[in-house]
Amino acid sequence: MKKLKNETELLREALRIGAVYAQKRGAGEFEAADSAHDKVTFLYRLLVRDKLIQPLAKDQVSDPNMKHKLALWMSRQLPDDHPLNKT
Repeated sequence: MKKLKNETELLREALRIGAVYAQKRGAGEFEAADSAHDKVTFLYRLLVRDKLIQPLAKDQVSDPNMKHKLALWMSRQLPDDHPLNKT
């Protein structure tokens, strides 16, 4: 798994956009008291359930791998000329 250049910022943006997506979909919303791990897990599972991302293999499901998947998802949602997609 090759780390993306702006992976932390992409993950932060994925959580922001994912929260809006989950709320509009009626799946729930993030609370201020929710941990980062809970947010990542919830959003990862929601996107897998909605078939917006391909699930990780069962033995590969971990916090770093889910974060990477969310960052990849976000990088694909942004336009090519977006600052977070610059390499």
